Amino acid sequence: MALAFEQAWPLRQVNPVHEVLNRGAEWLEAQFNGGQRRHGVIAWLLAVVPIVAAVAAVSYLLHEINVAAAWAWNVTVLYFTMGFRRFSHSFTGIQQALRAGDLASARQHLSAWRGEPATEFNAAEIARVTIEQGLLASHRHVFGPIFWFIALGPAGAMLYFSATTLAELWGLKREPESVEFGRFATQAFFWLDWVPSRLTAASFAVVGDFEDAVYCWRSQADAWNPQSHGIILSAGGGALGVRLGDTLHQYGTVEYRPELGIGDEAEPDHMQQAVGLIWRTLVLVMFLILLVSLAHALG
Repeated sequence: MALAFEQAWPLRQVNPVHEVLNRGAEWLEAQFNGGQRRHGVIAWLLAVVPIVAAVAAVSYLLHEINVAAAWAWNVTVLYFTMGFRRFSHSFTGIQQALRAGDLASARQHLSAWRGEPATEFNAAEIARVTIEQGLLASHRHVFGPIFWFIALGPAGAMLYFSATTLAELWGLKREPESVEFGRFATQAFFWLDWVPSRLTAASFAVVGDFEDAVYCWRSQADAWNPQSHGIILSAGGGALGVRLGDTLHQYGTVEYRPELGIGDEAEPDHMQQAVGLIWRTLVLVMFLILLVSLAHALG
């Protein structure tokens, strides 16, 4: 139901819950960033624990009062913490621009999505990086939250959403005073994402080219940083039969990256295949949830 609502009434890429977390994270960083890891631990706990505890408390109280109200609360939390439409419009815009031969527009869309310049990318590089972004975004915004919702209910979905947000805000900074502060956010997300990232990669393998996906996962994932991204991208590239990773032209030089996946050079057609892979994976996940739910209902 949350996915259906999200398709009908899509949230902005930065939704209200995300905005509150962003502002709170900025305030906590300003108050606690003393350039040490323990400061980051304290700030992370203050950012995550209250909101997760509040979601869990409301869920418990509503479940005690009215099952329908608890169900509506679950749908609401999932609606704000997961969904395709937060990234699909960027993916679609890039795909349409490439098909029209409008590299300038494709670069602009990709730069806005990644938060990094793409002005020197050629068409193949744009397609390759867009597929990478799409596979990772589907995991962060759909499959990861689903896993933690199944594990811990709405509090689990909020926990994963909050950890993802803080890892992106604090863990990616390279200023000397921010590296140690953001280290715990990165490590916390790594452990929270350890199982979901592998389940997503395994699902890509099942609905795609299984043999190539497993081969790429085993032989290529360790070379990528972070490894969880390498697992998802290598399995996704193998499942699609397309090469990901590899060199990029940016910042006036050539950035060398490990090669992931196997097969053909990325093209706009592979972008549509990536969309199909993601939707097949979602169908598989929902089918498995249905089977487990029926088995639980039948005792």
